[in-house]
Amino acid sequence: MTDVPMSPHTLATDPLIAAADEAAKTLVQGSIKLVSLPHVCIRVNLMVDDPNHTAAEIGTVIQQDASLTARLLKIANSPLYGFRSRVDTISRAVTVIGQRELRDLVFAVSAVRTFAQIPVDLANMASFWRHSIFTGIVAKLLAQECGVLHTERLFVAGLLHDLGKLLIFHKLPEQAQKALRRSIAMDEPLYQAERTLVGFDHGAVGGALALLWELPSALHAAIRFHHEPDAAPDCLEAALVHLANTISHIAEAPDQREALLARSSQPAWKMSRLDAEIIDPVIAKAHPLLFEGLALIMPNE
Repeated sequence: MTDVPMSPHTLATDPLIAAADEAAKTLVQGSIKLVSLPHVCIRVNLMVDDPNHTAAEIGTVIQQDASLTARLLKIANSPLYGFRSRVDTISRAVTVIGQRELRDLVFAVSAVRTFAQIPVDLANMASFWRHSIFTGIVAKLLAQECGVLHTERLFVAGLLHDLGKLLIFHKLPEQAQKALRRSIAMDEPLYQAERTLVGFDHGAVGGALALLWELPSALHAAIRFHHEPDAAPDCLEAALVHLANTISHIAEAPDQREALLARSSQPAWKMSRLDAEIIDPVIAKAHPLLFEGLALIMPNE
């Protein structure tokens, strides 16, 4: 299976989605200083889109950030990637992983570091990052099962899918607390409670962040529509992150398996050509990689 093309112009034009996106954009625009990524990300993004720049030149820019360089090399040499030969330099990582894939990874590592500095009282941050990393790992494994090219971007999409939650928790703590209580009391998905009480959900905020950071359109769609992949037509990435999120919740709460499966998107299963039989094998493969991912991605400098 080849990559599925995705453009922001092909996303759903539902007026309710548009209104939620506009409200989420306002929240993000009011938080620009808080969520701005390092200048290295901006330069790398521009260079990747310019065919005149070489892997060595991109590596030189990344190496200006020693902490980012060290983290990227650790990830490139980890079981998450499984390369046979050691990747010793960023320019080599660019060549082996690919310019666009490494660009996405630069965004992911930088976003994790940025959000690690935002105080959040409503979330258990250790649990938040465990879920995010596990979802990224599962998304990549599902992509491999589907024969998707360049599965690294699915890891990035899964890793970043819930970042909107943290911004809502930080900027709108009272409304977020009410949404959390409603979700528990009514056995309602959190994103639906957020829409009722906040006016938009964390997927919309994550999508607004992705647009602010100028992430690739498929990554934007996967983050924005990870709860409703049907609203991102023909976007396999959104479907896979949705399924990965569902499977991660099943791994965390096995007793809720049937309820979680019932809530999952049937079109997403159909698009991926996967079925529920994949759940247990993927969880078994993902668990050993989780500990590696925590050590590599967790925001501890």
